[in-house]
Parts: sequence; structure tokens; C-alpha cells
Amino acid sequence: MPLIIWFILIYAALILAGGIVGYIKAQSKASLISGIASGVALAIAGYVARQTPAIGLPLATVLAMVLLIIFAVRFRKTGKFIPAGLMMAISLIATLVFFIGWSASG
Repeated sequence: MPLIIWFILIYAALILAGGIVGYIKAQSKASLISGIASGVALAIAGYVARQTPAIGLPLATVLAMVLLIIFAVRFRKTGKFIPAGLMMAISLIATLVFFIGWSASG
């Protein structure tokens, strides 16, 4: 399995875990639902990228970009590096890695 697929799946797991931790620590159902939905969507993008990189890699890139924007807005609102700033940084890295993988596959 190509390395980029592993990056997508690891990012999906981080997002899913973040939603679960958000629920456990703050009883935030919104964190749980969005973490599960985003994590599953990224896992699907990873699966699709394995089968058809021309579809899965752009999908993973767009999902990471949307999460980057969401976490950036949360970081600006709260000013707290953990969790919003950390997830923003991870999402930025994921967006760049997925975009580079997408560019290289075309």
C-alpha cells in the first residue's frame, strides 16, 4: 500500500480519536459526531485513493482543507493551542501532504 494511503488513514484515526476525546472530556456530542463523520469520510477517501487515486486523493485533500478551516476558526475563537491549534497544524500538514500526493499521481 502506498505511503500516502497510510497518511490518510492515520489522519482519519487522529480525527476520529479527537472526536472521541472531545466527547469524553467536554461531553461534546458535536465533537463526537463530527469526529466520527470526518474520520469515516477520510477512511473512505483512503480506500477510494487506493483503488482510484485520481478521485480519492482530491477527496482527502478537500476534506483536510475543510478541517483545516474549521480548526483555524476554532483556534482563533478560543486562542487555545490544544486541541484546536494542534489539530489546525496537523490538518495543514495533511492538506499539504495530500495535495503533493495528488499532484505527483497525476
